[in-house]
Amino acid sequence: MIGVVAPLSAVPVVREFFELFKTPWQMHSPGCRCDVLLCFDSEVPASEARLVLVFGPQEQPVDRTEGWTLGPVRDGLVLSRGSDRLPLYSACRTFRDAESSTLVEESSTEIAALEKRCGEQKVVRIGYDLTAEVRYLLTQGQPRTFARIPTLDLHIAFVRELIVAHGVPLTEIPPVPEGYNFIACLTHDVDHPRVRNHCCDHTMFGFVVRALFGSVFDWMRGRFSFQQVAGCYRAAFSLPFVYGGWAPDFWNLFVRYREIEKEARSTFFVIPKRGVAGRDAKGRQPAKRAGKYSLPDIQDDLRELVSAGGEVAVHGIDAWCDAASGRDELARVHEFASGAETGVRMHWLFFDEGSPARLEQAGYSYDSTVGYADTVGYRAGTVQVFKPLNAERLLELPMHAMDTAMYYLSYMSLSPSEVKKELNGLVEKAVRLGGVLTINWHDRSLGPERFWDGPYLDLLEELRRRGAWMPTAGEAVAWFRNRRGVSMEGREFSEDRLQGELAAESGAESLPGLRLRTYPGLSRDRQDRQQTPAFTDRPFRSSTRASRKVQEDVPAAA
Repeated sequence: MIGVVAPLSAVPVVREFFELFKTPWQMHSPGCRCDVLLCFDSEVPASEARLVLVFGPQEQPVDRTEGWTLGPVRDGLVLSRGSDRLPLYSACRTFRDAESSTLVEESSTEIAALEKRCGEQKVVRIGYDLTAEVRYLLTQGQPRTFARIPTLDLHIAFVRELIVAHGVPLTEIPPVPEGYNFIACLTHDVDHPRVRNHCCDHTMFGFVVRALFGSVFDWMRGRFSFQQVAGCYRAAFSLPFVYGGWAPDFWNLFVRYREIEKEARSTFFVIPKRGVAGRDAKGRQPAKRAGKYSLPDIQDDLRELVSAGGEVAVHGIDAWCDAASGRDELARVHEFASGAETGVRMHWLFFDEGSPARLEQAGYSYDSTVGYADTVGYRAGTVQVFKPLNAERLLELPMHAMDTAMYYLSYMSLSPSEVKKELNGLVEKAVRLGGVLTINWHDRSLGPERFWDGPYLDLLEELRRRGAWMPTAGEAVAWFRNRRGVSMEGREFSEDRLQGELAAESGAESLPGLRLRTYPGLSRDRQDRQQTPAFTDRPFRSSTRASRKVQEDVPAAA
């Protein structure tokens, strides 16, 4: 059991942290028993805990008691932890006169964590406030500079490894479905489902310029084949026939996605209103933001997608800033929605700190907007579905990679081989950390003038090879909601049992199961010889009836 001491204002952050680090814990009170005590920017109470972790930049009584020499408090530090970099977004104190540490400030090599044995108790002092870091990541998000670092997941890994390395056994429910290595969500923003909807507008003229001239430029740079250039020219010169209905619409690629994704169940985010630009962050209504199609234009495609196991969700316009608009947008798409989870991703990724509460009020059960428009990576610092701090039930499925961010000249401007490398790097981290990798490949990106199908096909093959479960976004959120339904707060291990509650959502029977992961607890000498702590996994079997108490056998503490 992990006991937690934290200011009252930090309790919601602590609770969300332990929904991501799914292990037994409780708020500490006098007389309660715990193996590990976590103190977040608070004084250390008397306890019989074997391990005490003290986080925070403020001077603590334990600093004076142990005679530690305090260094300065600074903002904006980047710490090194083995091969990992850990950027900080709040103040951090460093320590002097310490010989070694698991955390070192990157530029100065000053120590950011130290430890000392006090009788039977080991105390580890860490110079930053973990709750402040978690709050920042879940509300503000990381800047582009550190986009590729899953910072929040590395904080969890740091706490986990400290516990195990100091000989304390640990059992958790990892963010990894039973039978798979991680989750991959394939999503598609439907912005331009028909080229015939764009006649003599900026989209059509932009397509013609890119098809006739941009394709040649890409060929000269080695980013297009001659066959792709020829395909662009054929498409451009076929436009009159497409508009007249005498040639197929080469931007209608719903069937193509179903063919290449095969057993994967992807999610299509559709714009609910034609010709509505919506408001941007400054209250303006840029005309080019308006969708040029209406739902009746593609209703047959959407019904076929749903019947084949896919999902239709909302590509919101004003839902991010107005709950009433969000309800209206949801109502327009609702007839195509399926399953208990109804989701939204905002057009142009418009979002602010109040958006989760508004989207929840509008009736959405999940959002998938948190991500970058101009790079790839982990805006919230995590591969896990999380609950925004100002929401009651709405969950956030973070987006990690978008095709336009990687390909556009004004953003990353990558070649196909570089795109493949970026995507493979994300897959590698998903295999390491578990959780869900969310990809956004736009509806028309497989066809002319983009022809961005090569890296996407390679990604699909890599996901299959690496053992990914590829559900709809709603199914992935439902799996995480099922995991969150296992109550670990105040639950203790007896000699061989874990007692908890599973409040499963409707339809959870069709989802992969959870698993229990047990770390036996290693000595420091044994731990130093390993890259990651050793663990054993076994299925977490339980009833899926709501709020039914279950008991699970787990290996006895070593």
